[in-house]
Amino acid sequence: MSVSAHQAPSREDFAALLEESFSHAEPVEGSVVKGRVVAIEKDVAVIDIGLKTEGRVALKEFVGPGRDQSLEVGDEVEVYLERIENALGEAVISRDKARREESWVKLEKAFEDNEKVTGIIFNQVKGGYTVDLDGAVAFLPRSQVDIRPVRDVTPLMGVPQPFQILKMDRRRGNIVVSRRTVLEETRAEARSELVANLEEGQVVEGVVKNITEYGAFVDLGGIDGLLHVTDMAWRRVNHPTDVVSIGQTVKVKIIKINHETHRISLGIKQLLADPWEGIAGRYPVNARFKGRVTNITDYGAFVELEPGIEGLIHVSEMSWTKKNVHPGKIVSTSQEVEVQILEVDPVKRRISLGLKQTLQNPWDAFAEKFPIGSVVEGEVKNKTEFGLFIGLDGDVDGMVHLSDLDWNRPGEQVIEEFKKGDVVRAVVLDVDVEKERISLGIKQLEGDPFADAGDVKKGAVVTCEVVEVKDSGIEVKIVDTDMTAFIRRAELARDRSEQRPERFAPGEKVDARVVQFDRKARRIQLSIKALEVAEEKEAIAQYGSTDSGASLGDILGAALKRANEKK
Repeated sequence: MSVSAHQAPSREDFAALLEESFSHAEPVEGSVVKGRVVAIEKDVAVIDIGLKTEGRVALKEFVGPGRDQSLEVGDEVEVYLERIENALGEAVISRDKARREESWVKLEKAFEDNEKVTGIIFNQVKGGYTVDLDGAVAFLPRSQVDIRPVRDVTPLMGVPQPFQILKMDRRRGNIVVSRRTVLEETRAEARSELVANLEEGQVVEGVVKNITEYGAFVDLGGIDGLLHVTDMAWRRVNHPTDVVSIGQTVKVKIIKINHETHRISLGIKQLLADPWEGIAGRYPVNARFKGRVTNITDYGAFVELEPGIEGLIHVSEMSWTKKNVHPGKIVSTSQEVEVQILEVDPVKRRISLGLKQTLQNPWDAFAEKFPIGSVVEGEVKNKTEFGLFIGLDGDVDGMVHLSDLDWNRPGEQVIEEFKKGDVVRAVVLDVDVEKERISLGIKQLEGDPFADAGDVKKGAVVTCEVVEVKDSGIEVKIVDTDMTAFIRRAELARDRSEQRPERFAPGEKVDARVVQFDRKARRIQLSIKALEVAEEKEAIAQYGSTDSGASLGDILGAALKRANEKK
């Protein structure tokens, strides 16, 4: 089989051409031929390729990365024959092209068979490095050098090592290789072998390789395992560096092995006795212990009772009175506190603690110090639509309901007279320790006018002082008492023409009859009309009737005269 001088060998025919070139005595252009070194002149070698045809090859083509061929006269070499004769009558031959052609054939086969090839990194270029694959030059991207980024590639250069071909394009002469793929494969094989020799529950030694926020990676001799921060100790570990350091040799227990991902979970605390064993016996409910605050969160504080045993004081169990305060304002980290055991759950490994239970209930203390009927003093903390909140001794609040502000006036009106910050006095009406409520009264500071009504009762005639005149009637105060009442317009006089409120003036004294007196409902009703009707009946009974000829005016005149004489 022959190839013309201007026809390059095809990809499919090159192997046949190579074999043919060796078998024919006559050299063929565009093929690799055997020749013999007949002379060495300075930096070139003169090579006879047969039929008395010679060619010259630069000596530098016989050296390169990983090879240094020392030529001597008589050595047999393979060269690529480009043309049989040039202008000087010599054959144009090349050792580099011969090696490249041989390499491409081998590399293509390796690529098809997914086999590794040996190469040498010999130069750095933009984005990566060049690799000599026994004559063929390949590109090694920077990302494919190693599993992890490598800062200095110098130690890797000039050293024969395996590569994986990622891509080949003979027409363009491009080859892309990877060293990383080979390392990952090798590591995966090594990991598989190592993992196969490990068992869950096994105790092994390793070296701490790296530390993160959530744990430490331990080298078990070619494969890493994760020692999570929660498996370092039974106690709370704020950071892995509190327990281990890089380079430290540690004894660990294999907790779990994932044979698919080759992930290994390790633990140190599993080598120690479990402090939660028999926990209920050591920490009975309602017993009190001292502990150290280890961590504070929005929902409470963790307290270490012993190494490996922590309990939680929920924010609701921290203070009797501070309900909406962050736990950090009640306790501080590392503070020693006395706590009471509220609940122990060995299965969930939880202990509920109480801080306020170690202190006296302030409502109990208040009830002991201020029994019902006691007078207390405090600052108005808040005003609401249903009353006043008063700050009291022991950091507790008491409430004065609207109905307990004044005996006579409506609470909605009286509350406007108080403002936040006012210091007021009040009477303790009730203390409910369980519901944490204290009821106070301000009006109770003064006697109940209905309780000390004296001679005021239904049917009695009382003297009143006009307090206020309104269109609908008059507001009056019963003389010598603290009771007030409202006399409606219709009750101001017997005669309709006289039922005019404007007839009265504030400060004026008037007499009226009590027509209703309900001590329980705290209701009193007065009537001037009823008094006038009663007086008229009494006068008629004593001084005759209109039938006897005397006029009503005469009878009333005589009654008034008699009354004045008595006075």
